[in-house]
Amino acid sequence: MSSIFTKIIQGELPGHKVWEDNHAVAILTIEPIQEGHLLLIPRLEIDHWDDLPAELAAHLMSVSQMLAKALKKAFSCRRVSMMIIGLEVPHTHIHLAPINDMADANISNAKRAEGDSLAIAAEKIRAALA
Repeated sequence: MSSIFTKIIQGELPGHKVWEDNHAVAILTIEPIQEGHLLLIPRLEIDHWDDLPAELAAHLMSVSQMLAKALKKAFSCRRVSMMIIGLEVPHTHIHLAPINDMADANISNAKRAEGDSLAIAAEKIRAALA
């Protein structure tokens, strides 16, 4: 069965995509810890990040750096946190979130996004990537 991420990538479920290529897609999470909290997801459904082929892992790191620069520009943060937790969905995904202090990177602070906040954040990120 396809993961929820694969369903979003394939357009079967809605999602706020901000970037994509042949190997990966970046979407906004519906439960952000901070405004602009992204998930970078490989198109291949690989459960554990340590099982990623080396080339795909390197690609995800390169894309993460590009996205981090856009997040810094879009949200004027001190840093962008990167986390690979792997408990929520059995499909590798990298969390990237704008932060200003350590407390901002606490995944326990995730809350369901409300209203048009994801659409607004997605536009800010796309503009920073342009």
